[in-house]
Amino acid sequence: MIKHIFIIFISFIILGCGNNIQISNNNAVMDTGDAPASIFDADGNEFLNTELVGHHDLSGRAAYHPIPHRYGDRMIFYVGHHAGEAINPLNGEMETNGMSVLDVTDPSNPTLIHHEPPHSPDSRFTQHIQVCDGSVLPNGDPNKVYLIRTTDGLGVELMDATDPVNPIFLRDVYETGYTDRGQRQTHKIQWVCETGIAYLNGTPEGWKVARVLQIFDMSEPENPVHIRDFALNGSQPDATSEDRGVPLHQPYVVGNRVYMGYGASNDGVIQVLDNDRLLNGDPNAEDPFAPTEANLLYPEISRLDMPRRYGAHTVLPINGVRVPDYEDNLENQMIDLLLVVSEETTEDCAANRDAMFLVDFTEEDRPFPISSFQVPEEPGDYCHRGVRFGPHSPQDYVHPNYHGKIVALAYFNGGVRIVDIRDPYLPVEVGYFVPAVNETTFEMCSDAIGYEICATQIQTNNLNLDDRGYIYAVDRSGSGVHILSLTGAAGEIVDL
Repeated sequence: MIKHIFIIFISFIILGCGNNIQISNNNAVMDTGDAPASIFDADGNEFLNTELVGHHDLSGRAAYHPIPHRYGDRMIFYVGHHAGEAINPLNGEMETNGMSVLDVTDPSNPTLIHHEPPHSPDSRFTQHIQVCDGSVLPNGDPNKVYLIRTTDGLGVELMDATDPVNPIFLRDVYETGYTDRGQRQTHKIQWVCETGIAYLNGTPEGWKVARVLQIFDMSEPENPVHIRDFALNGSQPDATSEDRGVPLHQPYVVGNRVYMGYGASNDGVIQVLDNDRLLNGDPNAEDPFAPTEANLLYPEISRLDMPRRYGAHTVLPINGVRVPDYEDNLENQMIDLLLVVSEETTEDCAANRDAMFLVDFTEEDRPFPISSFQVPEEPGDYCHRGVRFGPHSPQDYVHPNYHGKIVALAYFNGGVRIVDIRDPYLPVEVGYFVPAVNETTFEMCSDAIGYEICATQIQTNNLNLDDRGYIYAVDRSGSGVHILSLTGAAGEIVDL
């Protein structure tokens, strides 16, 4: 029996080649005053238990999706960009924002080796990237590296990235359709290399929301096979309910579970699916993949509807967390969690303040929120620094030394926040890195409070980890990528 869990988070606990720069943090100054001390390096970056290892300006392009990928002894860093254009310093040409490729083998000296603009003349950006080695894909060429990326709202394309200096366009995987209201979008995707299944995110023709899970078998990358489209009931083309559903933001797949986050910043829905049921459908249905109410409910294990003011930008599983205070308990010494981040989308704290939540998922059909984390507005005066202040997303890569211990959050003008979750009932900040505005940071404007205001301020947009444990934090307002390591108390926790 599928159970829909409707829980309102009442009384939630709120706790309180471009320019390459080789970094040294030997010169630090201490701020004085009544507020808690902040440490700044010589460039004005504010930090606690973090170290700036390297920085690259990414040609001042607004950056979105960071993907480090290992090529033998080399570490290559791919980053997708928001809309815009900039001079490519490698060829001197003005290029539409696409995908920047850096060699970060030496993280203190990141080097731009390529920028790949969109291939379609109608595309303004290519935000989201996934990379798979052909040797891991079931039917891939073992001598190749494959890459997929979204291209604006138009679809997804496949590239041969065996030579990261010269990625080669192979084909379009699919082209998006239009909703019944004429919308088309793409967004966050996942390609599970071991199975070859690509969990894409776009617009099937005629659906009522623009972001729908579109599943393809890409085990043989150059011959993608569409399996099915999936979303919340009410989103399908022939739905008669007044509830049109909520757009998908990010699918996250681990083993036989698919963790679906709908509604990035409001109207959030957390949905967990059985992957086998999702990929194979109900064997008793006349058409297992037809978007009927029964077929859309069939894979569902659990669902949690959030208060309307919160969204489910990202839903990540964190399994097997041993609760420190429960070591003498006869049962429940260890719990499974869902990490849920609600994205801040308004500027200057004009609307709801978003947060990170931890949800007890030990009983899969009974998810229950147990704690939350927010960065306080003071003493940093973040609400008046300009542009967004609040969480966007956590890291996607599951590093074994971070798992169940440390979460790194991109927090817009709050920079990178390092959160200790070893006691999941009491998450606590143990570090941060707030970059200073630099020469490539550009002005952003908003009318969120009823009139237009503009500010030149960092906007740490997304981050990820590589297998060495370095944090890559990219900036929406053109400030580049900051490569970090953990030090002090935070470094002791991850023990790298």
